[in-house]
Amino acid sequence: MPIFVPGQRWISETEPELGLGIVLSVENNRVTLLFIASSERRTYAVNNAPLTRVRFSKGDLIESADGWKLKVTEVKEQNGLITYEGVDEDGTPRTLEEVELNHFMQFNRPQDRLFTGQLDPSELFRLRYETLQKIGQLEQSPVRGLIGGRTSIIPHQIYIAHEVAHRPSPRVLLADEVGLGKTIEAGLIIHHQLLTGRAERVLIIVPEPLLHQWLVEMLRRFNLRFALFDDERYWQFEHGNPFLSEQLVLCGLDFFMDDEERQEAALAAGWDMCVVDEAHHLQWSEQNASPEYQFVERLGRSVPSLLLLTATPEQLGKRSHFARLRLLDPDRFYSYDRFQLEEMQYESLADVVNHLLDDPILDRETLSQLKSLIAHDLAEDLLNRLDDPERAESARAELIQLLLDRHGTGRVLFRNTRATVKGFPGRELITHPLPIPEAYRRLLAETQPEIEDLLHPETLYARHAKEDTPEWWRLDSRVEWLAKTIKSLRSAKVLVICAKPQTAIDLEEALRIRGIRAAVFHEKMSIVARDRAAAWFADAENGAQALVCSEIGSEGRNFQFAHHLVVFDLPLNPDLLEQRIGRLDRIGQTETIRIHVAYFEDGAQGVLFRWYDQGLNAFSQPSPAALPVFNRLGSELAALLRVPNAEEEIRLIERARKLAHAIEEELHQGRDRLLELNSCRKDAAERLVRLIEATDRENDLWPYLEDVFDAYGVAVEEHSDHCYILRPGEHMRTQFPELPEDGVTVTLDRGIGLAREDMQFLTWEHPMVRGAMDLILNSEHGNAAMSLVRHPELETGQLLLETVYVLECAAPKRLQIGRFFPPTVLRFLFDQDGNDLSALPFESLVEQPRQFDREQALELVRSRQKLINRLIQNAEKKARARMPSVISDSTKRMLDTMTTELKRLAALRRVNPNVRQEELDQLKEQAIEMSNCIQGAHLRLDSVRLLVAV
Repeated sequence: MPIFVPGQRWISETEPELGLGIVLSVENNRVTLLFIASSERRTYAVNNAPLTRVRFSKGDLIESADGWKLKVTEVKEQNGLITYEGVDEDGTPRTLEEVELNHFMQFNRPQDRLFTGQLDPSELFRLRYETLQKIGQLEQSPVRGLIGGRTSIIPHQIYIAHEVAHRPSPRVLLADEVGLGKTIEAGLIIHHQLLTGRAERVLIIVPEPLLHQWLVEMLRRFNLRFALFDDERYWQFEHGNPFLSEQLVLCGLDFFMDDEERQEAALAAGWDMCVVDEAHHLQWSEQNASPEYQFVERLGRSVPSLLLLTATPEQLGKRSHFARLRLLDPDRFYSYDRFQLEEMQYESLADVVNHLLDDPILDRETLSQLKSLIAHDLAEDLLNRLDDPERAESARAELIQLLLDRHGTGRVLFRNTRATVKGFPGRELITHPLPIPEAYRRLLAETQPEIEDLLHPETLYARHAKEDTPEWWRLDSRVEWLAKTIKSLRSAKVLVICAKPQTAIDLEEALRIRGIRAAVFHEKMSIVARDRAAAWFADAENGAQALVCSEIGSEGRNFQFAHHLVVFDLPLNPDLLEQRIGRLDRIGQTETIRIHVAYFEDGAQGVLFRWYDQGLNAFSQPSPAALPVFNRLGSELAALLRVPNAEEEIRLIERARKLAHAIEEELHQGRDRLLELNSCRKDAAERLVRLIEATDRENDLWPYLEDVFDAYGVAVEEHSDHCYILRPGEHMRTQFPELPEDGVTVTLDRGIGLAREDMQFLTWEHPMVRGAMDLILNSEHGNAAMSLVRHPELETGQLLLETVYVLECAAPKRLQIGRFFPPTVLRFLFDQDGNDLSALPFESLVEQPRQFDREQALELVRSRQKLINRLIQNAEKKARARMPSVISDSTKRMLDTMTTELKRLAALRRVNPNVRQEELDQLKEQAIEMSNCIQGAHLRLDSVRLLVAV
């Protein structure tokens, strides 16, 4: 039992951050200490106080409370109190009572903690060592930033995320077709940029109806907590720029359009990345640009990275497509006429690529084109290899890659189509032609209806309704048909989409009266109310069978768990029809989609249905030609909707069918196929998928986490296969990262994580795991330990010292220096005679369960302090001798990689102006900056462990 005397100095083993404590009193088997540095008072039981006496030795440099330093030459003790004698910095002999020691003294260095008896369990030392090694592996992983999302490993999404996120300041248009996962791609890119430090401040701008969906998706899939800014949140800040209060911000576009002050605040907030969803709504022409477009244009000029998302890059016309590209690179896309001219030049390129893909033997003309399109020296070599059966396939692949690199917008535009991405369900059209109600027919004859009224006679009826007139849904045959259809489907989920919010409200009431559980979803509801409605519909056991949406339900929301879609009325715009179908027709849909369409056979609705079905084939598959056809023939269609004519209808539908076919052929022959190839290079995508799947299969995360949880007192309970319940334990050492007070259920299986949203999906990139690693390495936990070990090459009683040095490079996170110079662990093992036994592997030292008595351990350490210091010096010499080679190897690896990339981009820029000069300049600056950082690498003693062989 330790002897406590008032005036003695002790430190807390459990709270070393309190500083140096002084004994105030000892009475009734209790000792009270005052920690002056932290203004804290603690009382402990004398017989088990977690305290270590502070006792310095000859040669130590200590500091007084007044700030002067003393080099100790002699230590005297009288009546339990220590007096240190020595010389100060001027060489003057002085004495220092222990009560006069600096109160703020900390003992965080491994050797200091070892000599003061602050010994951690050996398990923490082992955990610290394993963490250091794992950090180095993770920082060098080629799929870093891509493994942590709660997402399926889909090749085209992974390829795009990897290709874009690895650029210093990506500025791209993500334009995959509806249902291919643009939001996932954007989330992967954001997650990667944040994790690697290339971005810290991100602003996402979306249409107001999609705010909560983005908020939930970013949190649920990527563990990214975005702050949702609305009027209420914005006006909470009376002073300063509200946007500076958060790093990750999500806003609706209308939020900015309502107030120029907000626009200016956003422009001044210093974002690293901006993401704009549904970018096709931004309108532009050479003569005029919408306020929304102008704001995003100003924002795009102020941020290094810009991601634009749209599913319709060209369907709105080439000018609209050019407008999006202007936002990404206004210097490159400065003239629409110039843009059109360049587009025409890619036709020959597309033709050559098609030949390479489709024809086993190339004709003379194609070979000639190949030579003119690529460098002569490359052409000769590759074309010679085409004649060699064993090398022809690889040569063909290299030629295609070279040609794709020359594709005009291939670096700024990514567009995958369903034609190239497999895994989509089939579509089945179920039609229900109905007679138009007499009340509608009479009203249409008595008024001068607009096309909107012809397509939506229920709204015309509601406008003219009188008090004694029945509600429209009581006489509309489509409503009775809808109720019968939903009931016939039993428990199947049914998504119903109509154009108008009031129509949705009325339909929900009509269904409810008929005993059908239905939710409603429209733009007049609050965002929270919409989310609740969507959640009720998604509930498989007790949820609504039907969800009735207005048009906004067809934009952005995903309901692929449902397999039945009711198109209650047909939109005039074909893109809106495809967006409706796309809510179900997405990656992840497991069954054929049944599309139920009821329409009034005689009149405008019948004409529009046959236009879509027979003219555009719009129900069977997505049609990229639908909108261009509508733009060309829309006026003739409108005339037919006003005055139906069977013969004219047949002719117009035939023209639409032929025109759609021609447009689709044109798209497939030219840029479309080039873009598909460039947007997902198959070999590269499959390699990335294999790497991520291999990481998932390694099964090294849970054993590591079990050790972490055990060390920090987190209670673990098995839930099911690969699933666990985590709760704060009774003796938890500290607040554990991302662990709620009431616990959390986790899984390490990606499939389970995708199916069970109520569980956290843990990967090496999850905030809980990264927080645990930071907790270990950013504290002194495990940096000083003592163990009994057994090894066949060690003699019983042999004393050894194990040191772990870290050679690290301080650099801004954005440089991702860990790719070339991760924290490098240098481990050394010396016996008491100074022999280097580092060749004995760390894992070969088998720890014994017997524990040291704390007082005996402290006595052993102090008695061998000079020896331990000498062995640490030996280890440091060895470590410093290794530094030059590590620095040299890292520098060479970095320069080789950066030089290769610079040469590739420089060559590419000569043939593809979409490679921005800024990219090359940034890479050069980064290479210089990284070289300087690597040369300044420093050595740090991270941890020590005293070993006794048994």
